[in-house]
Amino acid sequence: MSVEPRQLVEVRAMRARDVPAVLEIEQLSYGYPWSERIFHDCLRVGYRGWVATDLNARVLGYTLLSVAVDEAHVLNLCVAPDARGHGVADRLLDALIAQAARENAERVLLEVRPSNKAARRLYKRRGFQRIATRPGYYPSPEGREDALLLELALV
Repeated sequence: MSVEPRQLVEVRAMRARDVPAVLEIEQLSYGYPWSERIFHDCLRVGYRGWVATDLNARVLGYTLLSVAVDEAHVLNLCVAPDARGHGVADRLLDALIAQAARENAERVLLEVRPSNKAARRLYKRRGFQRIATRPGYYPSPEGREDALLLELALV
């Protein structure tokens, strides 16, 4: 069941009870998914998290953000496979960028796989600039894959 743009009704704070739905999206999306414990730990230590939901309160996507001093770091952003291409990721980015600005972050950083072309297009469209490469950052079937470090300047 895919989502129509008008069916996205809310981006709200992630709660512990959202973790099973978030974990399902994570497992559908990544060959090396985060564990349930990692998501609970992120919420426990106070990282900011959001979920995007539809009219039936189904979680369509999620994101997690860490803010320290003047820097925000996107820890994870993912959209359910059947909800991609409908603006869900944009809405989640809006939430985390607004939070970073509220917390006086001067920039937002994230890593993305070079092979994740859809995510790279999204981040480029939203103004993120490549500032570095982290060699061998991600696990992959071939061993390790680099990460592109991207930055969005807020000031």
